[in-house]
Formats: sequence, structure tokens, C-alpha cells
Amino acid sequence: MTYNEFLLTIKNAEVPPSALPLYIEALWWDARGNWDKAHALIDSLDDKNSCRVHAYLHRKEGDIWNADYWYRRAHAQRPAVSLDEEWENLAANFLQ
Repeated sequence: MTYNEFLLTIKNAEVPPSALPLYIEALWWDARGNWDKAHALIDSLDDKNSCRVHAYLHRKEGDIWNADYWYRRAHAQRPAVSLDEEWENLAANFLQ
């Protein structure tokens, strides 16, 4: 699935496409305004990509201490970009 196809599913579908990795599905739910569902999907995962999305979600929530913990788990630093830009960067990179 391309990034643009992914964006169309956010706009036009009621549920995410099947067989997406959970960290991408979490971004889908977040884009649809369901932070809780997004967080529930990745809360118990510890792979690098899930940790990265987990960090983003806590940054969005405003829990910077917790976000920074998850950025460290993902071997990343909190980006100096807007939340929208971070979401776009994550989705685009994961869907390459």
C-alpha cells in the first residue's frame, strides 16, 4: 500500500485495511481521531516501530516525559517538527 492509498482509506473507510502491521494501524486510528484505540494497539508491543508510534502518541497526548521514554526505546529523539509532520513522516517511512 502506498502512502496516498493509505490516506484515502483514512478518508473513505470505516475500518483500516486488513493485514496492516499494528503500528501502522495505530497511525490510522490516530488519524481518525481515536487516540485510545491507537494506543491500545501498541501499548504492549516493544519492537522499534511500535515504540516510535508509542512515543508519538504520548507526545500528542502532552505526556512528554513518557514520550521521551518511548523515543529512547525506539533509539530516536523527539523530533523538532509539528505533530502533523511527525505523523506524516512516520506513515510515509513505514509505507515505503
